[in-house]
Amino acid sequence: MTQLETVREFLAQKRFAFVGVSRQPKDFSRSLFREFQARGYEPVPVHPEAVEIEGVRCAHRLEDVDPPVEAALLMTSPTVSNVLVRECAEAGIKKIWFYRGGGQGAVSAEALESCGAHGIAAVPGECPFMFFESAAWFHRLHGAIRKITGTYPR
Repeated sequence: MTQLETVREFLAQKRFAFVGVSRQPKDFSRSLFREFQARGYEPVPVHPEAVEIEGVRCAHRLEDVDPPVEAALLMTSPTVSNVLVRECAEAGIKKIWFYRGGGQGAVSAEALESCGAHGIAAVPGECPFMFFESAAWFHRLHGAIRKITGTYPR
């Protein structure tokens, strides 16, 4: 399966766990959360200390998401990604998107190995905005540059 197919399969999941969404309303993760909501998705915020995000009740851990989901978007530090992959496997999650805008993002080599060991399909570091139809021009530009330079996952 190509990376683009993995992206499309993830985006076909209308309900997924959104791990690492900030409690700060102006944070980028909140913008992405709201964009998913505006596009008809049901992101379930997972945050150990928040009660609700954007009017949606938070789960404190992945295992608390009820009903369970099959996919998770991780907007966390790569230092916790491997632990989160293990928790995803225990929760029956089969698809993980490791967010990355700039820098390393949430992905780590160890976490990707763990995904493989658990049979979890992974998007290893992309920004979902690049894959939304009719996204803002700068997101489309970023995606186009990745395609032209050959650094876009195929």
